[in-house]
Amino acid sequence: MSPRTICLHGPESVGKTTIAKRLAAHFGGQMLDEYGRDYAETNGIMFTMRDLVEIAETHDAKAEAMLAAGADPLILDTDPLMTAVWADMLFAKRDPWFDAWQNTADLYLLFDIDLPWIKDGTRMFGTDPLRRRFFDLSRAELERHGVRWALVSGQGEARFANAVAAIEAAGRAC
Repeated sequence: MSPRTICLHGPESVGKTTIAKRLAAHFGGQMLDEYGRDYAETNGIMFTMRDLVEIAETHDAKAEAMLAAGADPLILDTDPLMTAVWADMLFAKRDPWFDAWQNTADLYLLFDIDLPWIKDGTRMFGTDPLRRRFFDLSRAELERHGVRWALVSGQGEARFANAVAAIEAAGRAC
């Protein structure tokens, strides 16, 4: 049985949104856009902890609604685990809401930092040390929660093929 919810996880500018759209089309599922990007484009990037909790709660509610409506698979372009990592990056702490949240995806794809960082007005952590820290915190969050995950790397079509292969392998392992 293939995973019903697949969450793309990792730092900024690693291709999550681009790959998420392609995965939804490839597997005949639906995609939930990253609510945090919409929030940042509307409200700016001077986040408070309350903003991050609101982003996570809203994203989670949208995912639940899509699953209730029958989305299968549902490709999540991030989720509250990633927003928790944002809290760690921005504030070196997190609201207790993040640690209480347990509605994790069936499979996480952790995207490697092997693509160049692209400034787009909402991204903040473009230096090599900050990207490495963001990646390491992202991996640690997956490990801390004990969720199923796979690392996705590669350039261009290889990155997409590696993501598809990880999902298919997870389906065979079920």
